[in-house]
Amino acid sequence: MTPERLRALCLSFNAAVEEFPFNPETSVFKVLGKMFALTDLGARPLKANLKCDPDDAIRLRAAHPDLVVPGWHMNKRHWNTVTVDGSLPDRLVRELVEDSYDLVVAGLPRAARLRLDRP
Repeated sequence: MTPERLRALCLSFNAAVEEFPFNPETSVFKVLGKMFALTDLGARPLKANLKCDPDDAIRLRAAHPDLVVPGWHMNKRHWNTVTVDGSLPDRLVRELVEDSYDLVVAGLPRAARLRLDRP
């Protein structure tokens, strides 16, 4: 997956925005003010911090020990750093980004979730 495709994927979700609160290199993708992905799109290898269910995080880390690791500078229980350099199938990367978005949306207040459901 290319940096451009990762960025487009993150921005394809309802109400997703890209912000740069830390520095000009670090893209932070948010939904209604809550982060679901963080990456330096210019870094090689390309990596992304993604939110993950704690049980799934453990399983993914065991299945892909060099490519999925505890989230760098994040809560290690709920975040993974995923190497997005083509070593993992694009389909899996898309699923992990979507799961991260869905987990963040699920944690939003009900009124906010309802706003997202409107066309």
